[in-house]
Amino acid sequence: MASESKNGGTVIIKKYANRRLYNTSTSSYITLDHLAQMVKENVDFKVLDAKTGADLTHAILTQIIMDEEAAGEQMLPTNFLRQLISMYGNSMQAFLPSYLEASMDHFRENQAKMRKAIEESLGANPLAQIAQRNMEMFKAAAAAFVPASPAQAPAEQAPVSAEADDLDALRKQMAEMQKKLDQLSS
Repeated sequence: MASESKNGGTVIIKKYANRRLYNTSTSSYITLDHLAQMVKENVDFKVLDAKTGADLTHAILTQIIMDEEAAGEQMLPTNFLRQLISMYGNSMQAFLPSYLEASMDHFRENQAKMRKAIEESLGANPLAQIAQRNMEMFKAAAAAFVPASPAQAPAEQAPVSAEADDLDALRKQMAEMQKKLDQLSS
C-alpha cells in the first residue's frame, strides 16, 4: 500500500458518514488497521470529515488506541488511565499534552540509545553471537566429560585438578552469559 501523498506531504483521509475512510493519496478505502500501520511507518496523515471538513485525526487516533487496548494489546496501565482522566478539567490540563509528548520523545531517544549499545556490545547480529557462544560452551562442556582416547598417552592427560579448574571456568562463563541474557530480556 503506497501511503505517501503525491506531493510528499500529509496524506488526507476522508471519513464519510457511513464510517468509511478514504485515502485520497491512493484513491482507495482503508481501515483503522491501515491507519495504525501508517502511524508505525511514520506516515503523516490527517483525517477530515468528508462533509464538513472538520479535523477528526485526534478522535481517529484515540479510536485506534481503544481498539488496540480492547484487542488484548494493553499497554496503558489502569492507574495511568485513572490519573489521566483525573487531569481533565484540572488547572494542569493545558500543560499535560506537551509534558506527555516530551516524555515520549525522551523515551524513544533512550530506546534508540539502548538498541545501539546492545548492537555495539554484541555485534551486528546479537542472536548469532549468542548462539556461537552457546555452541562454544557446549563443546567445552562436552570435552570435559568425554574420557581420554586410548591413543592419548598418560603423560598427555590433564590432571584432575586442571579439569576441575576448566569446569569451574566454564560454570563462571555460563553464569556470565546468563546474566547478560537476563539483562537483554529485561
